[in-house]
Amino acid sequence: MSLKAEASKLYLSYLWWVLEPILYVLVFYFVFDVVLNKGRADFLLFLMCGKIPFLWFSKSVNSGSNSLVQNKGLMGQLDVPKTLFPYVTLQEVLYKQWAVFLVLFAMVVYYGNMPTLNWLWLVPLMVTQYVFIAFCTLLGAWLVSYVRDVRMLIQMGTMFMLFTSGIFWDINQVQNEALKQALLTWNPLAFLIDAYRSVLMQNQVYDYRHLAALAGVMATGLALVHGLYHGQSKRIAARIVAS
Repeated sequence: MSLKAEASKLYLSYLWWVLEPILYVLVFYFVFDVVLNKGRADFLLFLMCGKIPFLWFSKSVNSGSNSLVQNKGLMGQLDVPKTLFPYVTLQEVLYKQWAVFLVLFAMVVYYGNMPTLNWLWLVPLMVTQYVFIAFCTLLGAWLVSYVRDVRMLIQMGTMFMLFTSGIFWDINQVQNEALKQALLTWNPLAFLIDAYRSVLMQNQVYDYRHLAALAGVMATGLALVHGLYHGQSKRIAARIVAS
């Protein structure tokens, strides 16, 4: 219902689900390829494989972190699990993202990279990214419910990850091996983006052991955050309603 209401306000309606991320990619393509001349023939595809997963993350976290505060009125009337509101936002972004990923897959085929069995490795990759996004979103929404200023820090954090996750540059070209491993270890988005490119552009399998470890850590963190919401449900509602 929310997606239909949003689309009904725009002339191009649901078409914006695809147009918006494509326009984002084209803007960065113009700056980094046309203006700065990155010098690789597949830079547009390279950029899409990084930018589209990043947009899934940034849109979910930035909008989901405000979901508790935005539903202040409803929260004051109904006693529902507070995790409901961040998950509603997560699902809205997810529905839009499927259409965008279909465009990405079409571009991969256009560049001559036909689907193979290795593409099945995208499934655990996307599931892990969803768990990672859910963890960051729920944690962000909980923090914002107590301190509104955290919203600014979240926006700055996503901007920081935009430039440190290898979206415009190849993380494998980092000469300092220690720095490269640090980026892949402490910035989950950097590893996820590199894994998307490994499958879609190089038809290779990423480091699945690293992915399994990342999935385990994120799932544990998400479970702990759910416990936090369950234990502080009334306190969260009282804090938001009283603000």
